[in-house]
Amino acid sequence: MVQKMSPNARKLRDQDTNPCIEETDGSRKCLDGNNYNRDMCSAYFLRYKNCRKFWHNIMIQRRRDGVKPDMPAAEERQKILEALGGKPY
Repeated sequence: MVQKMSPNARKLRDQDTNPCIEETDGSRKCLDGNNYNRDMCSAYFLRYKNCRKFWHNIMIQRRRDGVKPDMPAAEERQKILEALGGKPY
């Protein structure tokens, strides 16, 4: 039986719209592996929060500068991270 993803769930798994899929997955795996003890996963949650904050700031700056789309596509985000020498979060 194949379960279809809702449009919102599909959007959350789309590399071009969600820059923090890796961090989301890390948090989820940590919770699964630690019997949903949130205290054990605070580092993962912090990394996710910092990821969202970083890309939100990029999105706001692009909006101010009139750059479309507001959120860079996955390929462009990779180039931004490479220019920074890796993930700053």
